[in-house]
Amino acid sequence: MTGSAHAASFTADDYRARMERAARAAADAGLAGLLVAPGPDLVWLTGYAPTAATERLTLLVLAPGRDPVLVVPTLEAPDAAKAVGAPALTLRDWTDGKDPYAATASLVDGSGRFGVSDNTWAMHLLALQRTLPGTSYASLTEALPMLRAVKDRAELQLLTAAGAAADAAFEEIRKVAFGGRRESEVAADLAGLLRRFGHSQVDFTIVASGPNGANPHHEVGDRVIEDGDMIVLDFGGLKDGYGSDTSRTVHVGEPTDEERRVHDLVREAQEAGFRAVRPGVACQEVDRAARAVIADAGYGEYFIHRTGHGIGVTTHEPPYMIEGEEQLLLPGMCFSVEPGVYLPGRFGVRIEDIVTVTEDGGRRLNDTTREMVIVE
Repeated sequence: MTGSAHAASFTADDYRARMERAARAAADAGLAGLLVAPGPDLVWLTGYAPTAATERLTLLVLAPGRDPVLVVPTLEAPDAAKAVGAPALTLRDWTDGKDPYAATASLVDGSGRFGVSDNTWAMHLLALQRTLPGTSYASLTEALPMLRAVKDRAELQLLTAAGAAADAAFEEIRKVAFGGRRESEVAADLAGLLRRFGHSQVDFTIVASGPNGANPHHEVGDRVIEDGDMIVLDFGGLKDGYGSDTSRTVHVGEPTDEERRVHDLVREAQEAGFRAVRPGVACQEVDRAARAVIADAGYGEYFIHRTGHGIGVTTHEPPYMIEGEEQLLLPGMCFSVEPGVYLPGRFGVRIEDIVTVTEDGGRRLNDTTREMVIVE
């Protein structure tokens, strides 16, 4: 693969603007530049995704006031040159038997502090540090957590399409039989539906039935789903390079009064979190709004995770909707709003939409019903 699946949506000028913005953000953060290895940051900045990250160094070097340079193995240079963003950078290739770290060293300030993509292999970073002992490093998540957080119009269109595809998968899965089947069978159905509706990558298909629903990240197993089970469905992945992630809680047969009450409570909390979304509000206020509804009803100790996470070229990324996160919401940010209640040994409920910040509020990217859905 010579580029990401969404590359056709962007131009070389788009990638040039991203690299320039990233270099400016690095300077504003007091960094000498950025070092970006294969992974989501490299795809977002250049449109280039090597077939596989290997022991051969591939590294994008961004520094304020300098043209971006992609250090790449000679045998992979032809593929790198085909990436949509390639015209916006200089390729510097190195051949087997040569020292790629020495080639990289000439591109960077030997006494600077650099932001490094989280996917960088330790062997590459340590070798570069040995070559340049005066340098120091910080992860991009630590140094520039909001680098990819604000999406442009094309990115929002791709995220909206990914959300619609996940919604289509839910509308189909609610029609299948649940009772008497294993969680793993339903999860396989969900994965197939995500691919049917355009996902190239399925990241997770949680099917947590009955008492398993009380574990927010339950690993799908061979439990046979029974009549009377509450089932948490949480699924998503990448469509055209951008993420989907949605949760709905369904019930096999008629629920009890308590199950309906807890489901309604979570739905109200999710609505409260959504209504808190608007520009200038701190991320933690979204968490507080959703959490207050659950706490006031006496279930606060059973809401055991943050209210949301960002989404983009990965399904989990900054910003995070959690107490203590004072980052202000900006138009174009996209993240989940997903409160839940988990009653150990009994059942769980989670309702999740991806939301984007608009100029005056928020817009959901998932539109399936948030009411209780009864399945067979």
